[in-house]
Amino acid sequence: MALLIDDSCINCDMCEPECPNQAITMGEEIYEIDPDRCTECVGHYDKPTCVSVCPIDCIDPDPNRVESNDELLVKFAVLTQKA
Repeated sequence: MALLIDDSCINCDMCEPECPNQAITMGEEIYEIDPDRCTECVGHYDKPTCVSVCPIDCIDPDPNRVESNDELLVKFAVLTQKA
């Protein structure tokens, strides 16, 4: 499942450079995660780095984008062109 930044984000700039898929960008008011690019760091790391560095814990699973670990691995392979 993709991750989602909630509106308590303080724009601290910690998460964006940590994303290996460039899924995090600055939105109109807060950072946003592109669900088509978010693999929850599957294929890169053991856990999502954005969640690890967020000082206020405002990054949660997106209930509208539930994906299995296998689906996230496929997305990782497509994004990185590793098959």
